[in-house]
Amino acid sequence: MKISDSIKKAAGLPIGPAQSAPSKATEKTNAGATQASSVKLSSQVQSLGGQASSGAVFDAKKVDEIKLAISDGQFQVNSEKVADGLLQTVKDLLHPAKS
Repeated sequence: MKISDSIKKAAGLPIGPAQSAPSKATEKTNAGATQASSVKLSSQVQSLGGQASSGAVFDAKKVDEIKLAISDGQFQVNSEKVADGLLQTVKDLLHPAKS
């Protein structure tokens, strides 16, 4: 599949080393953005952070086993499971569940 060069010419996208310098308006916008950048996390997000640090998100032992299997050349990919997962993801993206 060929990607057209029109994407490279879209406004605001970098086009490589020959890109022109930002305009005064862009510089003014960027300067304002850096001055007013602060983030506050809700209590819900903060509680999720606690779960991640306690190991609830993934099994570190399992990760270590997989790393070892990869480094030893013993890790085998179940292509059917990968394909099923990809198909399910596409289905979910095309027909999101209504909540």
